[in-house]
Amino acid sequence: MIEKKLRGYILPNILATTGTSCYVLADTWFISLAEGANGITGLNLVLPIFAITYSIGAMIGIGSATKYALLKSLGEKEEANKYFSNSFIFTLLFSLFFLMLGIFVPDVVLRLMGADDVIEAVTHSYMRVILCFSPFFMLNFTFTAFVRNDNAPKTAMAATLLSGVFNIIFDYILMFPLGLGMLGAALATGFSPVVSMSICMTHYLSKKNSIHFELVLPSIKRFISACSLGIVAFVGEISNGIITIVFNFILLNLVGNIAVAAYGVIANTALVGVAMLNGVSQGLQPVASETYGRAEKKDLNKVHRYSLIVAMIIALTLVISVLVFAPVIIEAFNSEKSDILAKYAIPGIRIYFIGFIPAAFNIITAGFYSATDRGRESSLIAISRGIVAIIVFALILSRFFGVVGVWSSFFAAEMFTAILCIALMKKTS
Repeated sequence: MIEKKLRGYILPNILATTGTSCYVLADTWFISLAEGANGITGLNLVLPIFAITYSIGAMIGIGSATKYALLKSLGEKEEANKYFSNSFIFTLLFSLFFLMLGIFVPDVVLRLMGADDVIEAVTHSYMRVILCFSPFFMLNFTFTAFVRNDNAPKTAMAATLLSGVFNIIFDYILMFPLGLGMLGAALATGFSPVVSMSICMTHYLSKKNSIHFELVLPSIKRFISACSLGIVAFVGEISNGIITIVFNFILLNLVGNIAVAAYGVIANTALVGVAMLNGVSQGLQPVASETYGRAEKKDLNKVHRYSLIVAMIIALTLVISVLVFAPVIIEAFNSEKSDILAKYAIPGIRIYFIGFIPAAFNIITAGFYSATDRGRESSLIAISRGIVAIIVFALILSRFFGVVGVWSSFFAAEMFTAILCIALMKKTS
C-alpha cells in the first residue's frame, strides 16, 4: 500500500523536475547553435544566479510546504494554512533584491561571475532578463510545493512540465525565427514560471483546494521553522551555483574560457540527473511526513528503502548511458566542432557522472530526514555534499591532477558525504 502511494508522488515529481532541467538543457543547446562556445560560457556564468534565486525560493517554499504537511497530519489545519501566506510574502521580499540587481547593475553581476569583455557583450541581455524575472522563479516553488502537498501532485507535475515545454518552444521561436538570440532565450525562460504558476492556480481556485491566502503580518518564527526543514532544498539548489562558481574560476585559471564551456555542457547535462534524484526526494516528502506524523515506523522504513531503490536505478542508468554515449552528448552541444572542447568534455562527463551513484544515496537520505522533522541531520548531509566537501576536494584535487582533478571532485565529495550519511544513520537508528 505504501509503495503504491509513493509511486503516486514520486513518478509525477521525477517527470516534473526532469522537465524543468530539460529546458535548461534546451537553453544550452539553442544557445550553442546561436552563439557557439562563448554563448555556453556566458550561460554557465549566469547559472549561479539561477542557483541562488532557486535555492532561496526552494528553501522557503518547499520548507513551508513540508511544515504544512507535518502540521496537517497532526490535525493542526489552521496553523498549517498560515505557512502558505508566510511563504508567499517572504519569498516576494527576498526576490526584490535580485530584481533591483537586474534593473540597475546586471553587468556588475556578470563581472563578479568572471565574465570578460567578450562574454559580457554576449550575455548582458540574458543576465538582465533573468534577474528581473527572479520573483517568478522564486515564487514558483511555493505555488508548486503547496499544490503537491495539498493532494494534487499531478497538477504540480503538469505545471512544471508544461512550463518546460513552453520554454523549449519559445526558445526556438524567439531565438531563430524572430532573431532575438540570447535575449529570446532569456525571455522564454523568464515567462516559463508564469505558465507554471498559472496552471497551479487551477487547483487554488478549485473546490479541492484546502489552502487559502491570508492577509496577515509575516511571522519570523514560522519563517525560521520552515527554513529549518527547507535547508535540504536550499543546499540542493545552491550547490549547483557554488560548484559552478568554484569550477569556473579554477578552470579559468587552469585553461581559460574553452574549459568553462566544456564544463557548461557537463554541468547542464548533470542538472538532468540531479533533477531526477531531487524528484524522488521531493516525491517521498509528503508520504514520509504523513507517515511520520502517524508514528508508523515500519512504513517509514519502507518509504526510505523504496525511495533509495528508485534513486539507485536512476543513478546507474545515468552512469551507464553517459559512459556509452559521451561523444554523442558532447557533439550535440559542440556546434563549432571544437576539438579542444571535446578533448576536455568527453572524459570530463564520464568521470563526473560516476559521482551520481553515491549522490543518489545522499540526496534521498537528506530528503528523508528533512521530511521526518530531522533538520539537523538533513542539513549536515546537504551542506557536506553541496558546499563544504565539493569545494575542498575541487581545490585539492585540481592542484594535484589539474582538470581531471576538477571532474573527479564531485565523486570524491559524494563518497565522503555517503560515509557521513552511514554514520548518522547508525547514530539515529
